Amino acid sequence: MGDDINGLHHVGHLVRDMDQAMERYRRLGFTVSAPAYPVLPRVAGGPVEPFGVANAHVYFPGSFVELVGVIDETRRVPGEARPIPLQVPDDKLPGLVAAIRATAANITSFLRRFQGLHIMIANTPDIDSVAARLTAGGVGHGGVHAIQRPVETSTGTRMEPARYLEISDPDLPLGRVPEGRIGFAENTPVEALEDQRHTDHPNGATGLVGCVLCVADSMLPELERRYGTYFGRARDGQVAPGAGAARFDRANVTVVSASALADLLPGERPAALPAFVAYTVSVRDIAATERLLRDNDIPVTRTGPGEMVVPGHAALGAAIIFRQDD
Repeated sequence: MGDDINGLHHVGHLVRDMDQAMERYRRLGFTVSAPAYPVLPRVAGGPVEPFGVANAHVYFPGSFVELVGVIDETRRVPGEARPIPLQVPDDKLPGLVAAIRATAANITSFLRRFQGLHIMIANTPDIDSVAARLTAGGVGHGGVHAIQRPVETSTGTRMEPARYLEISDPDLPLGRVPEGRIGFAENTPVEALEDQRHTDHPNGATGLVGCVLCVADSMLPELERRYGTYFGRARDGQVAPGAGAARFDRANVTVVSASALADLLPGERPAALPAFVAYTVSVRDIAATERLLRDNDIPVTRTGPGEMVVPGHAALGAAIIFRQDD
């Protein structure tokens, strides 16, 4: 179980102000793509206008961090944003508008809870196998969806096919679980990955290698069971009695109890429970990364000879762990 998963596809950092988020991420040493936002008519024959959410990406080979913000009713979009026209037959337009509106409402509700990480998507080479496995295990999900997403390449932005699946809690709106949005996405074709731009980061980041979910102590056994169903059980030796943490290596997810969080992330306090509180990126040279962050007045805490943490309050609600690349 879980052999159909090979790491993280992306995590989603929801922000209230995309311009502020892009400025902060650049101070953190990341290269950030220009944000994109959909434009389409609300009704057949109506004017084309911004609608839904805007997103920007911090790309790594095979994965990314997504910055997501809602386009409010003033239609204000980020300063560097580029429109992505969505073309759909008139008879399909109401369904697409409803779907985009539902997504924006979902993001807005997450932001009311807190600004930070609310999305964790695992990578899979065979999403149909994942869907069948989850169904057989009694896990609710919305089925496999096929979409087109913009990918920046050396020859410009092109639309690439993507397939994804979202897990659903029967007691929550479709596509949601208590900690946010959990799902799977099928690998982008290798050719597209090799052609992606923006993977060279001034902070030396080389990959998205983990994320951390914090839960109430009493809920750790249930989360361990649930995530074992999603991602395969934690590797032998990773969960010790009383340790307060479980690692799901196939998806690169660590679940930690609230009482044990300080051991992993000193000084960090979750805004809510359960909540994704951090993600981890590998870097080429941890000392060089630390110098850049300190030169940019970003606070850091050393947590080991090859690891340091930028606290959540300095990174818009999501702590960032920088780890020396092996």
